[in-house]
Amino acid sequence: MHWRGIRDYFTFQLLKHFVGIVIGSTIVGVSLNTLIIPNQIADGGVTGIAIILHYLFNWPVSWAVLLLNLPLFILGLRTVGRDFLIFSIAGVGILSAILSMTANLPALTHDTLLAAISGGVLTGIGMGIIFRSRGSLGGTDILAVLFARTTSFSVGQILLGIDAVIFLGVAIMFRPEMAMYAMIYMFICTRVVDLVQVGLSHSKSVMVVTTHPQRIADEIMAKLERGVTLFEATGAFSGEAKKVVYCVINRAELSQIKEIVREQDPQAFVAISEVPEVVGEGFSTWKGH
Repeated sequence: MHWRGIRDYFTFQLLKHFVGIVIGSTIVGVSLNTLIIPNQIADGGVTGIAIILHYLFNWPVSWAVLLLNLPLFILGLRTVGRDFLIFSIAGVGILSAILSMTANLPALTHDTLLAAISGGVLTGIGMGIIFRSRGSLGGTDILAVLFARTTSFSVGQILLGIDAVIFLGVAIMFRPEMAMYAMIYMFICTRVVDLVQVGLSHSKSVMVVTTHPQRIADEIMAKLERGVTLFEATGAFSGEAKKVVYCVINRAELSQIKEIVREQDPQAFVAISEVPEVVGEGFSTWKGH
C-alpha cells in the first residue's frame, strides 16, 4: 500500500505537469497566432527563427518550430537531464500542434505596439505556466547549456547573444522598428514569466543585529505572530558577540516590525531585503510547486 501510494503520487504529479504544459502551450500558441505573427513581431530563440522563416518563405510556424528543435533534442541527449529533455519534447510537440490548430484564428489587433504588449503578457503567462509545470519549449535553452559547458560564457549570456542576433536579423531583413517591437515584446514576456513563477506577494526579510534579541523576538511573535530565528554573530571590528534576529514578513507588517525594533533597541542594526517568494508556514505552501 505504501509503494502504491508513492506510485499514485508521482502519477498525479506527472499528470498535473502535463496538464500545465498543455494549458501553457495553448496560451502561447494562441498568442503567437493572433498577436505576434500577424503583426510581424519576432520572438526570441527557435520560435523567433521559425517566425522569420514564415515571413520570408511562408513556412508554417508549427512545422518550423518542430523541425528546428529536432537537431537540438539530439544534441541534448547527453548534455541536459532526462526529465528536462522529456518535458521539453512534450512542450515543443504540444506547442506545434496548438500552432497548427489555431493557425486560422483572426488577428486580435493590427496595432503593432498593442500587439507587442498584449502578446508579451499572454506569452509570458503561458510560458510561466509551462515552467511551473517543470516543462520548457526546448530550443536555444539546450544549445545554451551545451555552449556554456565548452566556453566561458554563462547560459544567460549565450541566450542573450542568440536573441540579439535574431533581433539584428529582423532589423536588417525588415525594418528597425520591428526589432524594437520584438524587444518590447520579449521584455514584457520575461517579466510576466517571473511574475507567474514567483507570484505577486513579495515579502520582506528582516535581519536585526541587537543586544536585546529575546525582547525583540518576543514582541514580533506576540504582535505579528511570525516565526523568528535567532543566531550568533560576532562583530569583525569590535570582536563583540551579538545575536541576530531573523524574520520574514509581508509588506503590511514592515512598519510594525520597525517600530518594535526602535522601541526595544534604538541602537540595533536593521537590514531589510526583498524576498520574491516564500514557502512555509504563514506564507504559501508547496502545493502547486
